[in-house]
Amino acid sequence: MAKTSGGYTCAECGWQTSKWVGRCGECQQWGTVQEVGAAKATLARTTRAAAPTAGREARPITDLQVDAVRHQPTGIGELDRVLGGGVVPGAAILFSGEPGVGKSTLLLDAAARGAASGARVLYVSGEESTGQIRMRAERTGSLRDSLYLASETDLATVLGHIEAVDPALVIVDSVQTLASDQVDGGAGGPAQVREVAAALIRVAKERGTPVILVGHVTKDGSVAGPRLLEHLVDVVCHFEGDRQSALRFLRTLKNRYGPTDEIGCFEMTGAGISEVADPSGLFLSRTTAPVSGTCATVAMEGRRALPVEVQALVAKSATPNPRRVTSGVDPSRVAMILAVLERRVGARLHDQDVYVSTVGGVKLSEPAADLAIALAVLSAISDRPLPHDLAAFGEISLAGEIRPVVGGAQRSSEATRLGYTALIDARAETLHQARGAAGLARNE
Repeated sequence: MAKTSGGYTCAECGWQTSKWVGRCGECQQWGTVQEVGAAKATLARTTRAAAPTAGREARPITDLQVDAVRHQPTGIGELDRVLGGGVVPGAAILFSGEPGVGKSTLLLDAAARGAASGARVLYVSGEESTGQIRMRAERTGSLRDSLYLASETDLATVLGHIEAVDPALVIVDSVQTLASDQVDGGAGGPAQVREVAAALIRVAKERGTPVILVGHVTKDGSVAGPRLLEHLVDVVCHFEGDRQSALRFLRTLKNRYGPTDEIGCFEMTGAGISEVADPSGLFLSRTTAPVSGTCATVAMEGRRALPVEVQALVAKSATPNPRRVTSGVDPSRVAMILAVLERRVGARLHDQDVYVSTVGGVKLSEPAADLAIALAVLSAISDRPLPHDLAAFGEISLAGEIRPVVGGAQRSSEATRLGYTALIDARAETLHQARGAAGLARNE
């Protein structure tokens, strides 16, 4: 056995060096090189292992059965949608998100629903005491006899809890708070995170028990610690939301057992967090009388079609440089649409202040919202409202053409289901045709 010395490792790419530098020599990132420890003792050389034990020998792929690794529902429909149908036995799931977004609340609810079926669930927290977790469970109605709580920061003790409880699901909140006495350095360091994650993943694979790891995020929103952590796990989920809104979204960045383009919708309430199975009414205004400057579109969040209302306001500018204010849409894309409207349609906007926003705080980044933004601006200029049953989606080119977008059939189907009988899309080849179809053909 030989003792190894510590060094410095880049938290982004894993590049190693014997001395500290301000900039990583591999990925060229500044301030990511951190001092890490190494394992206290390692073997001097690797020897050939003994013969595989019974049940672990190599077998033909056609002889393997997949019934034991089917998805098992968690009881939360939106979470199951994102995971591809539920959790897979032996899967390692990394759950990340901003502080206070509701990660612990959602996972405690999932643990309670799993325990309600009679299965044992172990919830390990290195950030809260068991009393604090019970208080939150009482508030959210998550008290179950089969739900076991532990407040630990030592990896060996956590592994002992798993051995003693023999749970069907393990939740660790969070992986950055655990530490192993076999590795130098404090909890949360790259070496500690690698060791903790590797040990928990090994237990998950050996016992066939799914393990959910909560991960902290950095200022730029990425998972804290080495990027190796994201490669080790099977699923990477990101829980996001605006502090000014109760709406929360769950997305998958990596999924070995299902799609990565699904999205789950949740709403934060005083009694916890609840799933929103049909979010169609969250991003539409509730005005009964028609109002000018509004137009509905259908956005695609993963494979889910969501109706979103775009609002525009045009007012005479009191300054030489008119203002262009946006909320929820790409400002550069809005500027391009305004230029196309002025050049191709003849709309007078060079001396007007233009404000464009979405309802409900949703962010539209896809070009399919171009046509709805253009019609909303034209409606605001003419001060004539669009019909309530009109929805528009399509990409606008610099030539004033309307181009088709991805998922056009699904968008049309969702709009029709919600009562939008008048659809304007790429079938109106130019902005002039779309303008006439919307009833805005007269000059301002």
